[in-house]
Amino acid sequence: MPARLANILAQADRLLEPDRFQDHGPNGLQVPRLSPAGAAGAQGEEEISTLATGVSASLELFALAAREQAELLVVHHGLFWGSGGGPLDVQMARRLRALFDARMALAAYHLPLDAHPELGNNALLAKALGAERLDRPFGMHRGQAIGCLARFPGEGIPASDLFTRAHRATEREPLVFPAAHHPVVSTVAIVSGAGVDFLPEAAAAGAQAFLTGEPTERAMAMARELEVHFVAAGHYATETFGVRALGERLAGELGLKHVFLDVPNPI
Repeated sequence: MPARLANILAQADRLLEPDRFQDHGPNGLQVPRLSPAGAAGAQGEEEISTLATGVSASLELFALAAREQAELLVVHHGLFWGSGGGPLDVQMARRLRALFDARMALAAYHLPLDAHPELGNNALLAKALGAERLDRPFGMHRGQAIGCLARFPGEGIPASDLFTRAHRATEREPLVFPAAHHPVVSTVAIVSGAGVDFLPEAAAAGAQAFLTGEPTERAMAMARELEVHFVAAGHYATETFGVRALGERLAGELGLKHVFLDVPNPI
């Protein structure tokens, strides 16, 4: 059963509360769905039958969504970043033309999809690792917690087991800087994507391990000096969880068809 675009976005906003976050780019609708030539109608009244989700806005993802005849594509990394607009370059023009030609709307949710306690990348990563999310704020970004702390059952798990579970959860071999002083991990701190700067906060919170997406050059020395296991499981791989879960939730609540579109990225 189709649902109005405005209703879908309102439901996503209700779930994710994007207004709470000072994000790096706009959350919500980024590109409207154009009406057929000559047709009139208020924005948001368009009917959506197929909702596609993916991690990062790109021509390849748009082509996959068009093949599925999706009228709405929801991503974690949208087209627009920063606070100001500017002249369109050729790459952006091509991306917009692809959306317009497919008559497909684009919406993006970034930090809200990292932070959500149920649908967020970090909470779902904790669940995939077999850990229970703790109700303690972690990963503070401009007044809002975007990461999570999670605890393993009992006395914890061997550190090697954590690395194996991260591999299994993300379907890629993680980069690991092990900490010799912590053969057992009871608490893991998680910030998906590019979360290296939260490593000191993880150590201060008493976590024996910190999992993020991509590393930086300074990460190895930081992890060794803080005596915390550092696990970089892939920026893309750690951020497939939230947008897929959001798509499944919206589709289930509003009677839509949902398809998650994978454009694998080794970073």
